[in-house]
Amino acid sequence: MNPYQQKKRWKYLLLAFAVVIASGSLIYTRYLVKNIARSERTRAQVWAMSMRQILNSDDNDFLQYTIAVRDSLIVPAIVTDGKGDIRLSRGLDTTKTFIDLPSVGNKKKYDPDYFKAELAYMKKQHEPIKLQILGEETLVFYKDSPLLQQLRIFPYIQLTVIAIFLLMAYTAFSSSRKSEQDQVWVGLAKETAHQLGTPISSLMAWIELMKEKFNAEDDVLVAEMENDVKRLEIVADRFSKIGSKPVLEEHGVYEVVKDYVDYFRVRVSKNISFEMSGNPHLKAGLNVPLFDWVIENLLKNAVNAIDGKGSIKVDISGNKVKNQVFIDVTDTGKGIPRSKFDTVFQPGYTTRKRGWGLGLSLTKRMIENYHNGQIFVKDSEVGKGTTFRIVLKNTRNDNKQTKS
Repeated sequence: MNPYQQKKRWKYLLLAFAVVIASGSLIYTRYLVKNIARSERTRAQVWAMSMRQILNSDDNDFLQYTIAVRDSLIVPAIVTDGKGDIRLSRGLDTTKTFIDLPSVGNKKKYDPDYFKAELAYMKKQHEPIKLQILGEETLVFYKDSPLLQQLRIFPYIQLTVIAIFLLMAYTAFSSSRKSEQDQVWVGLAKETAHQLGTPISSLMAWIELMKEKFNAEDDVLVAEMENDVKRLEIVADRFSKIGSKPVLEEHGVYEVVKDYVDYFRVRVSKNISFEMSGNPHLKAGLNVPLFDWVIENLLKNAVNAIDGKGSIKVDISGNKVKNQVFIDVTDTGKGIPRSKFDTVFQPGYTTRKRGWGLGLSLTKRMIENYHNGQIFVKDSEVGKGTTFRIVLKNTRNDNKQTKS
């Protein structure tokens, strides 16, 4: 199992653990809410029965007792007659409650809209408690206490706060880890460029001496050796640029890609054929040494995917409406499962026994971070082949452009 798959497994385990904790919290809270709601309904029923006893009893002692029970109600309630007219309320906004005290000449303002809204809300929350008082049907409506209402929403607030905290922590740790990885990557790249410098200079000197000693100025093999040394120079230059913002210059995309394909094709098996096609007029901002590295990684990936004979096709096209350039690299290799379309760009992912799994990861970084473009698996079918697509901004928008 590669490191990426191990990291992915741990993410799933932690996510499952978080789901278990969240589910447990919600279940336990619902259990508490259910018990408290049952207790509140019991109290409402006791209150309703005490009111019935008050109105039906002439016993002063019993009257005082039932008043005490009545006043113990902790939930807001409204009492109506059978026609729905409000007769009594408890626990509501005292500034809008109707209280008629003619003995002292005091009458508080009554807000009918407020009571209608409260009554409608209570009807939605709970079934009414039905009573017969003085031969008439009486209905007692009530709603949850403020404590129960807060308890109902508390787990969601709690989970939201936890989720925000975890997201912030994950973002902070990921940013820190990425920064550390970038520092290691930059340091390794610059040290590699430094180490390559001396032997490359020596090889160039030896090739010049070989030309003079053996009069091999026009020798094809020596010319190819010289090309390879120059390529090593470019590789060293690539590594030296890591960590600094590369300079992008306008280049013909077709020409740049074709130059590298021509260099690459003579260095792989003759069983693999190469084909270039597309619009030669499209231009984009490129850093040629880094972009050659991108094409190199895609071509190497295509070669490794082909078992025996096969072909690699590179097509350059554009979209005039979106002002984009497309570079499609298609091989006839073993293909990629659809579930792995994103995974192939993760560091450490590889299907080869020997390999670091960094090629496509570096390719994605160079396209997105340095060339402000995109790269993705456009299409793939297991056993038939794969097409990778690079999308860049077209810096030349004219009538010669084709639409794809």
